[in-house]
Amino acid sequence: MPHLLALGFGFSAKALAARLDRRAWQVTGTARTEAGCAAMTAAGVDAWLWPGGPMPDLSTVTHVLSSVPPTAEGDAAHAFLHTTPLPSLAWAGLLSTTGVYGDHGGAWVDETTPLVPSGHRGGLRATQNAAWMTLYETRDLPLHIFRLAGIYGPGRSALDRMRDGTARRIVKPGQVFSRIHVADIAETVLQSFARPNPGQAYNLADDLPAPPQDVIAEAARLLGLPKPPDLPFETAPLSPMARSFYADNKRISNARIKAELGVRLRYPDYFRGLAAILAREAGRDGA
Repeated sequence: MPHLLALGFGFSAKALAARLDRRAWQVTGTARTEAGCAAMTAAGVDAWLWPGGPMPDLSTVTHVLSSVPPTAEGDAAHAFLHTTPLPSLAWAGLLSTTGVYGDHGGAWVDETTPLVPSGHRGGLRATQNAAWMTLYETRDLPLHIFRLAGIYGPGRSALDRMRDGTARRIVKPGQVFSRIHVADIAETVLQSFARPNPGQAYNLADDLPAPPQDVIAEAARLLGLPKPPDLPFETAPLSPMARSFYADNKRISNARIKAELGVRLRYPDYFRGLAAILAREAGRDGA
């Protein structure tokens, strides 16, 4: 039986686990709190309090997926893989970010684009990418890196921000972002399980990079709510972290996941992605 170990059982790992047949897969996830472990157990996932809890039997782990972000102190998931024997390991993946590419003035980037991050968080991620790739090059770890655009999905989208009153239409002329529905992250990882290619990196983004204010406008339309007024980026009340996201302006190519993994995006643009979330909430067919 294949056995997935999800280091950091967050939004994307949950979506992936939901796609796995539990009669055919064992799934173990990690959490940093007892409450997180309890939630996993309730969902039928073997929970491991990590770091700090006793290590379970990992001898049967065949797949490892990490969504643990690096910090200035290091990368706990990288250290784990570097030091922990996993005799049955056949596939390993890191969920990273397209922030490693930095700013390209709205131009298209692909996986061959040099990693020249523009901020501190992107720099940590680029260092993490390099360190994980070294595990492949020096230890033959069956590693795959997935660089994710902005993630959205049920419970985590512009629809939720419109409802709770936090949605703002920040306008910076020429600015675009790429995004990816969480269901398409799960699909891409599953396709990689079926078509492993260790040492490869993949961009995960939909087909339609777009200004962020346009996504908010579509969410407002779907909900029948007035769209928030335009706020010029220069004077918008943004935290330093929120403002830093606007330092990078690029369009993310997803050609490799289509050509190499055969991925067919369920939600190739935010129009269909948001509509599907709303349909699901209404009990109709949707993501």
